[in-house]
Amino acid sequence: MYQVLTYNQISSKGLDRFPRDMYTVGSDVDKPDAILLRSQKLHGEHIPESVVAVARAGAGVNNIPVAEYTHQGLVVFNTPGANANAVKELVAAGLFLASRDIFGGMNYVQSLTDIDSPETMSPLLEKEKKRFAGSEIHGKTLGVVGLGAIGAIVANMALELGMKVVGYDPAISVEAAWRLSSAVEKMDSLEALLGRADYITLHVPAIEATRHLINDETLARVRPGARLLNFAREEVVDTGAVVRSLDAQKLAAYVTDFPAPDLLGRKDVLLLPHIGASTAEAEENCAVMAADQLMDFLENGNIRNSVNFPPTHMARNGGFRITFSNNNVPKVLGNVLAILADSNNNVIDLVNKSRDDVAYNIIDVETLPEESIIEAIRQVDGVLRVRLL
Repeated sequence: MYQVLTYNQISSKGLDRFPRDMYTVGSDVDKPDAILLRSQKLHGEHIPESVVAVARAGAGVNNIPVAEYTHQGLVVFNTPGANANAVKELVAAGLFLASRDIFGGMNYVQSLTDIDSPETMSPLLEKEKKRFAGSEIHGKTLGVVGLGAIGAIVANMALELGMKVVGYDPAISVEAAWRLSSAVEKMDSLEALLGRADYITLHVPAIEATRHLINDETLARVRPGARLLNFAREEVVDTGAVVRSLDAQKLAAYVTDFPAPDLLGRKDVLLLPHIGASTAEAEENCAVMAADQLMDFLENGNIRNSVNFPPTHMARNGGFRITFSNNNVPKVLGNVLAILADSNNNVIDLVNKSRDDVAYNIIDVETLPEESIIEAIRQVDGVLRVRLL
């Protein structure tokens, strides 16, 4: 019986994926094999030694000490793309809000509380509506920075809305490239994109390479009057640089899901309270994906959508399965195979994958290894964690 410890309110659609005859799932399990969470912060928290995996029902993993868990051989999963449609729809709303003063117009109408006659209100609105005029997005150019799961569908959506789309992503995956319309013009650099776009939308992860990707230097390259949308991560944008660009009237507007005190009270800034993935459907999709990934790992050792270990999959071909993670150094796999050979246990199939400083292995063998064999593998220099499935 597998045990999964949950934090936060996980969608019941995700929890229902776990077969009750094989899994105990809840917030008070005694010896969890895995942790499923949303926003619970695990930094500095002790987790049981029995835990072999942590899955976040969401894309960001800032609440999880990934580097620490990697050194312990703990696999950390996330759910990229599960909330993509929710974010895409909010980006669409952001484009419309940035192009026309919809928010200002709505606030103006709500302020007319001293008028109690439709005959008085109607001509006043007709007179004042020009204050809230804007422009259409049809025919304008959208620059999409980051063409992953979200960026690709945002780009395709903009094409359907009649926009021209240019995109930049130096690390685009084959899977993302297949999703992307051929009508999206690929740019060779961020600077080239910024010089072409009337609207710029960001869809890159928060990593060291993207920290303050939008800064004074890059904003100097934007087309005057451009509008910037950030529904990616707070760290991607230097807020001070955005304020300076707005003050200089280089940027015409900034729409973001990551408010900051410096941005409050500005008419050229639209702030949302981090609601990009806040739909019932997105929460359900994230929970279902996280649950499915955990089950496949716990039962079969397969890894899909891990942020710290390589994607690794091997179909079951009979026999018994051993998985182990290790530091990505020479001789580790060879030493493990030598142990199996010395015990006269024939290898049916195996897969070995590496990612940065770590590697992950799945080995199917003909006969059930004794505990002494598993312990011998555990003692191999460089091995981080071993499981017998």
